[in-house]
Amino acid sequence: MRIFALLFFINISSISFSNERVKVLMGGTLIDGFGSHTIKNSVIIIHDDIIREVGSINEIEIPSEAEIISTEGMSILPGLWDMHVHLDINGHTDYSHWHDIYPVIFEDIIMPSSAHQLLLAGVTSVRDCGAPLDEIISVREKIKKNIIPGPNLYVSGPFLQHKPYPNTELYRWGINGVEDAKRKVRKLFNAGVDFIKLIDQDQMTMDELYAVVEESHKLGLKVVAHGHRPEEIRRGLKVGVDCFEHTGLSSAPNYPDDVMSMIKERTAQMNLGPLYWTPTVSPLYNYEYIRDNMEILDNDSWHLGLPDSIVQDIRNSFKHPDRLPYYQLTPSRRPTLENKMNQLLDAGVVLMIGTDSGVPLTFHSQSTWNELEIWVNEFGIDPMYAIRAATYWPSLWMGVSEKVGTITPGKKADIIAVKGDVLRNISILQNIDIILKDGKVIKKPN
Repeated sequence: MRIFALLFFINISSISFSNERVKVLMGGTLIDGFGSHTIKNSVIIIHDDIIREVGSINEIEIPSEAEIISTEGMSILPGLWDMHVHLDINGHTDYSHWHDIYPVIFEDIIMPSSAHQLLLAGVTSVRDCGAPLDEIISVREKIKKNIIPGPNLYVSGPFLQHKPYPNTELYRWGINGVEDAKRKVRKLFNAGVDFIKLIDQDQMTMDELYAVVEESHKLGLKVVAHGHRPEEIRRGLKVGVDCFEHTGLSSAPNYPDDVMSMIKERTAQMNLGPLYWTPTVSPLYNYEYIRDNMEILDNDSWHLGLPDSIVQDIRNSFKHPDRLPYYQLTPSRRPTLENKMNQLLDAGVVLMIGTDSGVPLTFHSQSTWNELEIWVNEFGIDPMYAIRAATYWPSLWMGVSEKVGTITPGKKADIIAVKGDVLRNISILQNIDIILKDGKVIKKPN
């Protein structure tokens, strides 16, 4: 295990972060994240890690000492967010095997590998929705200190639920009564989590559920909750959770009428702000295509930071993708996804990009652009809406919109650029040409 860790840290130590004090991105078409008109022939002046000026070439004087980074022919946009990832897993199809073998190297190898892959995919901020507590907190802090490369990381630690599934206690905590609910929330808060994650809330008592949400809100933590079953949604709405995850409801074609009435009643309450939802459709939508076109998994981007033995173990786990229990109902579920998304949009819900990245056959290096591509090309969602769902809205939900989420003077320089017109062809986001995080150049053309 020490050899694996040494190899990994040798790998990341070779990354060079640019140290120039002033950088200028010049020439491309800017999509700032607010959803208004693009800026052609744009100029973005960055001093250290902060965006200082934004405009067009004929408006802004270029500092003579600046490093010029050409963005000619590119779309420029804020660094992407993925609002539902799991850094402790990476596409392996057998959770029991994975969590039996690899927890001892989650902190030093698995999670850093996942974080690095996300960053090189242009994802500069992520919300990790369920992982072992000490390990995910440690990885978040190492990223903050630039010890390892990765996105800005916001974490929930373990799920809270009525009772953990067998052998999942490392990343699932059971709730047994009101006082235990409050105690578990406080324990997570004291450990430093950024939000609370609820699942199976339809199996809790209402008193327990109220205790989780009220204690979280009292401590300044938002609560995300699964929306897999109608009663999970009903109860979540009653107690005031802040965001729902997944489209859910298995192969049912619609959300029930009473659930939709409750959602519409909630979105009408402007004093409460938007109702947020992270639908995570790409693992389900893409499964049958991947099953029948396995060569797509030959892309070795998901190998980054993983020893060959783990890569081979992951490969072996999907030798028979048609036999995976995780996806047996997917052929029935897939046709319902677009309709459920449209129901939520029609009800006034604010959707955010999240992928469940790390679940079987879903790799951190590819998941976020796949989600965006499905929204736009398959479901017909406006590309500007999709981009805002991956930039502005997540930063607002996370309470950091004054720092990141848009390309605006005074904010951190989390910026990506890609050759071509992303509003016409969202799929070009699979190959990001320029990545800046905190003003540091992570990737640019040679």
